Amino acid sequence: MLGECGMKEWERRVLRKNSVTILQDLVVDDLLIQCLQQDGILTENMAETIMAKPTSQGKSRHLLFLLPKRGPQAFSSFCAALTATEQQHLSRLLMDFTEKDKSFSEPSLSRPTQECVIPVKRARTHESMEMCLDADSPVTTAVVPCMPEFFQSHRSQAYPMRSCPRGLALVLSNVRFDSANTDLDVRRGGEVDEETLRRLFMELDFTVSLHKDLTAVAMRRCLEQFAQRQEHAEYDCTVVCLLSHGVEGSVYGTDGQLLELDWVFEVFDNARCPLLQNKPKMFFIQACRGEEMDNGVDQLDGQERTQSPGCEQRDAGREGERDDKEREEKDRERLRVKLPQRSDMICGFATLKGTAAMRNTKKGSWFIQELNTTIRQRANDTHLADILVQVKHFSPHFECTDLCFHNLMGDELY
Repeated sequence: MLGECGMKEWERRVLRKNSVTILQDLVVDDLLIQCLQQDGILTENMAETIMAKPTSQGKSRHLLFLLPKRGPQAFSSFCAALTATEQQHLSRLLMDFTEKDKSFSEPSLSRPTQECVIPVKRARTHESMEMCLDADSPVTTAVVPCMPEFFQSHRSQAYPMRSCPRGLALVLSNVRFDSANTDLDVRRGGEVDEETLRRLFMELDFTVSLHKDLTAVAMRRCLEQFAQRQEHAEYDCTVVCLLSHGVEGSVYGTDGQLLELDWVFEVFDNARCPLLQNKPKMFFIQACRGEEMDNGVDQLDGQERTQSPGCEQRDAGREGERDDKEREEKDRERLRVKLPQRSDMICGFATLKGTAAMRNTKKGSWFIQELNTTIRQRANDTHLADILVQVKHFSPHFECTDLCFHNLMGDELY
């Protein structure tokens, strides 16, 4: 029987600080699991769940998620199990850090933030960034928070981000397709992407809904229901992620039928989704690219953005000639702002038009990997559009479509 308390705080801290190295090098095999079971750290059900994970990284990730909750002996038992399985280098690594951190059992208020930042300061190799994808447990790199000074100096350029939660996020992920109706292959690695996005936006204080393996009709229904949710009225922004196979202008449902991306944007425009007017709407599409979805949208760089971004666009595309009657009527209706059909939208595509979107079958897609890493490290002081430009550096086929989007900022997003 485990005691009431879990792992000591300084032991948790040691695991957090060494998370990248552990996830890189740890081998979770039957012997290691048996050692932890013999010590009463893992139950039979936990062991089966860990070993059922399809990848080595998945096994390690789930084990590290469970350990901090498995009692005061979990850390020492884990170190002993590492030694028993000839992974002494990891055991020594943890024990060395233990001696340094043992005296800090009562961290100050600022310590959690500092600990979260530590992995960001590591050399940014592709492998270390890959390890930062897993935001499900205390052993991963958290989103770097925005500093109060930066927030105060930039708040006039930003959307309001005061609601809690920040907004609703929807992730539609199609991995397995109906072989009787289509010849589309299983999107191996797609499960990694969906979980990565779910954890990322949960850490950014979104309420996340994840739906898997839907037909085109079911995807349409899900998107329509999501767009009409009344909670949008109380929240400050929204996120939609579509992960599937795709062609020009569309993504596939599991039945091989197509869902048009232009229709998706239309569902969230100012006419059909009034609860999200003047609020940022972010779309991330992991699929082979089709046509760009920015038909007829003006991009304005307003001199001042202290008002709602939608207000700055009200005159976009207006005729230069107005008779006196129209001008007088316009003055009377100053409080009734006219919005463009689509505004406050931004979309990140995994690839350029006409090219394939790359996906690693074990680690997930290139685009989602880099999007996750860059948001975690730069959302505290970087405009979302600039974050997407940085994603492009590591995912060269990526493309961003800016649908009348202005700055996004809050406790963690700028």
